[in-house]
Amino acid sequence: MTRPVLYSIIESPAHPDFSALYTRLGFDEQRFRSMRQAMAALKRRPPDVVVAEFFYGWGNNYAGVNISNLDVLLYSLQKYAPRARVVVMVEKAERQYVDKLNDILPLHGVLVQPVGEAELEALLREFP
Repeated sequence: MTRPVLYSIIESPAHPDFSALYTRLGFDEQRFRSMRQAMAALKRRPPDVVVAEFFYGWGNNYAGVNISNLDVLLYSLQKYAPRARVVVMVEKAERQYVDKLNDILPLHGVLVQPVGEAELEALLREFP
């Protein structure tokens, strides 16, 4: 039986390292340091779960066309991994903007930073 693939997209130092948790829960973690790297991997090995940080597009192109750093990934997931579950970590000040992403692809969970292992584990245990 193959292990489910989990994309861990780590774009900032605030992103906690949950590698031990992913291994313990039986996921095959694929770590990416940028959204571009994760996007390149989508066609080769689509994820079952994505864990990523949300960054609202304050004063840049995101605020015009896109909501955040995750929009393009979510649109691509519609095509390459439509059943993928997405867990988003967000700073409290930006929490109000995250729900707009549900219009692109329904989110499995939203966790406000700082995220504890138990919070994330509860969401990941829901994965079949």
